[in-house]
Amino acid sequence: MKVSMFITCISDAMYPKVGEAMVRLLARYGVLVEFPTVQTCCGQPAFNSGYWEEARVTAKTIIEAFEECDFVVSPSGSCTGMIHHYPKLFENDPIMLEKAEKLKSKSFEFTQFLVGVLGVTDVGAMFPHKVTYHPSCHGSRLLGAKEEPMELLSHVKGMELIPLPFAEDCCGFGGTFAIKMGDISGAMVEEKASHVIETEAEVLVGCDMACLLNIGGNLRHRNEPIRVMHLAELLYEGVKQQA
Repeated sequence: MKVSMFITCISDAMYPKVGEAMVRLLARYGVLVEFPTVQTCCGQPAFNSGYWEEARVTAKTIIEAFEECDFVVSPSGSCTGMIHHYPKLFENDPIMLEKAEKLKSKSFEFTQFLVGVLGVTDVGAMFPHKVTYHPSCHGSRLLGAKEEPMELLSHVKGMELIPLPFAEDCCGFGGTFAIKMGDISGAMVEEKASHVIETEAEVLVGCDMACLLNIGGNLRHRNEPIRVMHLAELLYEGVKQQA
């Protein structure tokens, strides 16, 4: 299969090790990941702000970047979810609509690809720490990626998975929401971080670095020594410990 990685802006600019972990894990199962360098922002900030014409420009770039591959895999439920909105952007353009639908059908968040496409539920990781999991809104609600992350975490040896109170609550980031509604966003992440602290976990894990960036920033502001990791990073670190 020909698989391409959609790295997303935040992972590319701030958390490149997330992409590296994802690629190295997939390579263990014979999946060689390509990286089209012309890829850009998914267009979600413009789309959510009502600038659909600008969102179409970036969407066309993404569609063209991944047109020739069999699968697109991303470490972000949020940005993958935006690809699922592309058909709406091109509903009046039959040619682009067909291309948008095709891209939507072959685009997967990392855990959904690993579990649902490759059939991998146990990567053989060892991670002897107390961990709590935050399910990001777009990944769990828009894409339905609820069981896959938990399935992967349940097979990690030596790890104590502690339920996060009110886990389904939003962290308050929401892309442009955090800018437009800063006070409300700040209150939401304060509450979310308090629940993370309540678990007494050593590590907070999730599947979207935007959410983890937000929660992690609040934890650092409180001088809380809780490590924040993408699930791909946790799994890869756990695999390396077994090597």
